[in-house]
Parts: sequence; structure tokens; C-alpha cells
Amino acid sequence: MSRLPTRPALTSVAAASRARACAGLIMLGVLLATNDAGAQVDEPAARTLSGALKRIKSSGVVRIGYRADAVPFSYEVREGQPHGYSIDLCAAVVADIAGEIGVSSLRTEYRRVTTADRIDQVADRRVDLECGASTNTAERRARVAFSPLTFVSGTRLLVRRGEGVHSLRELAGRRVAVVRGTTNEAVIHQLAARPAGAFTVLAADDHAQALAWLADGRADALAADDILIVALLAERGLQRQYAVVGELLSYEPYGIMFARDDPPLAGVVDAAFRRLAQTREIRWIYDKWFMRSLPSGARLGVPMSTQLERSLQLLGLPPE
Repeated sequence: MSRLPTRPALTSVAAASRARACAGLIMLGVLLATNDAGAQVDEPAARTLSGALKRIKSSGVVRIGYRADAVPFSYEVREGQPHGYSIDLCAAVVADIAGEIGVSSLRTEYRRVTTADRIDQVADRRVDLECGASTNTAERRARVAFSPLTFVSGTRLLVRRGEGVHSLRELAGRRVAVVRGTTNEAVIHQLAARPAGAFTVLAADDHAQALAWLADGRADALAADDILIVALLAERGLQRQYAVVGELLSYEPYGIMFARDDPPLAGVVDAAFRRLAQTREIRWIYDKWFMRSLPSGARLGVPMSTQLERSLQLLGLPPE
């Protein structure tokens, strides 16, 4: 026959209940503390932003440097409104910057740069990203950083048809126009310094000026990246008057420029290119500007090079 529990047993039960209740309260406190800590995670992260990301977070603005005349990479249709292949790539980077710093969107402020001042503007942090047609060289990497490869070009010669210039060998004693501040200028000066076949180098402010000199006879050839002169002829409908001749005189791997010694920004740029490659979006952007008709109606018909495709495959671009 069972007996009713004694008073001490009841006390033990009550004590156990109180212990469980206390344990529950302690656990609740731990959970609340954990939730509070989780809610504050973003705040310390925001305080640890540095370099360009810190300034962008504070201002809500990304400053894009662009070229006004680098078809199809970066050029104006209307004043202050650039578009092009590099502009589209930079728009993708800006979207990833917004995600990295935890904002829904950012305002883009476009700032025009020239071949002569673009590196200074990046190095001095007047622009966050330079979105044009800039060659990645060891000399430039001493002052600025570059994104993964965006295009591969090379220096070639543009001449008037019927003038008897077909390659570098016919330039002795002639005049060659180049754009100031470009890698083409350095290459052409080196070639002009050779005892055999020396020629005069004329430095223009931009491709439009260099082309004008070629048109009126002040220059016998224009040396520039082949894609830029091909696009220039296509945009202006000048293929019948001029020809791109000779072998490649240099190797020009393009990239987006940004400030050196800024690991957080470099990380976002690299991650953005990996995303563009892995989702194939970069191939779509490429075809938009190089395989389809440009806004002017001109069509370049320049397939993606093997070098660029292999570089993008290293970033995760799936094979065709």
C-alpha cells in the first residue's frame, strides 16, 4: 500500500521545479544576449570598413572615372553620360560594393578622365574605379591596382589607303601620331629611337586629334590599340579611307583600375569578376558590345580572344 509523500519529499519536488525554472531563465538570458550580440554584428563591421569602402559607405556615392572617346569600352553619347563595355563591368562591381557594405543601392558619380590624367586620378583617389581601356603594366601597378583581365589588344598602325605604308618598315623618315599618356606612346618612342628606320613621333591629346592629323597629312600613320582604331573607323564609317596594317607592336592586357593598398576594395572587385564569370554574365556583356550592333548601328564583330576566355575560365567561366 502506497503512502503519501512526506513533507521533505514535497520540498524536494518544489526545489527541483524552482531549479528548472531558474535554468530556463538563465537559458532565456543567454539567448537574449546572443540575439543582442547578433543584432550588433553589423555595427562593428561598419566601423571597421577602411579605404574606399569606408568613404563610399559614408557618402553613398561611387566615383567612376570614364573616357569620353574609347569606343566601345567607355564613351559619351550625351555629355556626362558614358556607356560601354567597361562601364557595364563597373556597374556590376558597384552592385557588389553595395552588397558588401550593406546598403540597397549606391549613387554613381561619373568623372571624365583622359589618357594623360587617369592614373593620377586613381592614385590620388579622386575616382574609385577607372572604367576605360587601360593596359595593366608593371610600371602602372607601382601606382594603381587592376581588376582581372577585361580585354586583350595590341598596338598597330592606322594609315591612309594608297599611301604605300603597310608596316613599320615603311615608316623611316615619316611621322607617326600617338595619343599622349598611352602605352602606345612609349612603344612608338622606343621603335623610333632605332638607328634603322627612325621616324618622328607626334603626341596628340586624343584619338580624334591624332586621326585629324592623319587625315590632313600632318601624320603618315596613327599608332594605337587595334581595337580602338577599328572601333573608331566603324563608328565614323571610315573603313574605305583607312586601313589597319602591320604586325602587333605590343601586348595590351586591359583591366579596371582602382587604388593600390586597399585590400577590401580589391576583394570586392575580384569577387565581382568571379561572379560575372561563373554566371556567364560577362560573356553576355562582352557580346553586347563586340558582337552585336552598337547604339550607332556600327558592328565590330570581334569574338572573345582565347587569352581572355582562358583568363575568365580561371575565374569560373563555364566552357561553351
